[in-house]
Amino acid sequence: MATGLFSPLSLRFAHVPFTKKGIQSNQKFFRLLKSQYPNKMAQVTVSDNTLVEKSKQLAPALVGGKHKGQAGRIGVFGGSVEFTGAPYFSSISALKVGADLSYVFTIKDAAFVIKSYSPELMVLPFLDDQDAIQKITPWIERLHVALIGPGLGRLESTQKVFEAVVNLCRSKQIPLLIDADGLIFVSKNPDIIKNYPRPVILTPNKMEFRKIIGDDVNANDPKVEQARKFLERVGPNVTLFCKDMVDEIITLGNSIQISGGGSGRRCGGQGDMLGGSMSTFLVWALEKNWEPAVACYAASKLTRDCNARGFQKYGRSMVVTDMIHEIPEIFKENFELRV
Repeated sequence: MATGLFSPLSLRFAHVPFTKKGIQSNQKFFRLLKSQYPNKMAQVTVSDNTLVEKSKQLAPALVGGKHKGQAGRIGVFGGSVEFTGAPYFSSISALKVGADLSYVFTIKDAAFVIKSYSPELMVLPFLDDQDAIQKITPWIERLHVALIGPGLGRLESTQKVFEAVVNLCRSKQIPLLIDADGLIFVSKNPDIIKNYPRPVILTPNKMEFRKIIGDDVNANDPKVEQARKFLERVGPNVTLFCKDMVDEIITLGNSIQISGGGSGRRCGGQGDMLGGSMSTFLVWALEKNWEPAVACYAASKLTRDCNARGFQKYGRSMVVTDMIHEIPEIFKENFELRV
């Protein structure tokens, strides 16, 4: 049923008798309507304003003389028979933010489906091959950042492939972003990222955070303290981006909080969009020798604002593809270079 301003539902509420009670009903209805579909998005705030200024300078200038690939080559490792949408959402978001090339490394049974979503993606069906690592190796060397986990699945055989890919990336010194099912594998074997030579960003939600840090912590402590033992174990190059109503960027002993924006609508795939956009922002941050926290903030800001803008248009019906469609305008408003 349509529920817009002039839909049958809204008109039924608006056309009440012209009495004191009727006027009060109208006022109540329009206050509710305004609260659900605000004209102005809530502002995103962050506890470290230096990240805001740096994020505005992240994007590389679109000038002549550059070649394809310089603005970012992202590899997304994920997808399974059950989950083909997740790696697509990540990969297309990386491109929409501004990466030049996006590769999806997946299994054979998922590859054709993912290919059908978009011709912009390069889909490589290697992950379930016996010689997967040999086939992946020449492609790994091209990547600026590897995002591992979206829709990967949690089979024991998949964990072995995950660890082999992480070790390959380690040998080639590829920065990592690990999300979703990849985080479950990290929780089972944290040493897989111990003393990793380049930046690693882990993006857990509330439940994944608990799995990563383990049970021997006080759940009432601030997250930065809960994560201390884990971060001491894995080394100084690991950053936690904890997804929640208030996002939190955590390194050893330090915490930056991001709040505001967004909406009450939590659609599936939002974390995949976040991971893909963060991958591109990470490429640009590292090129400037900036901390990964800049990429974390930029991706959080983008995702929160895309959610809010999409919700203004579609309300409860919003899905993650609606959010992805908002990336160009939100990026232009917040991150495009002013030259």
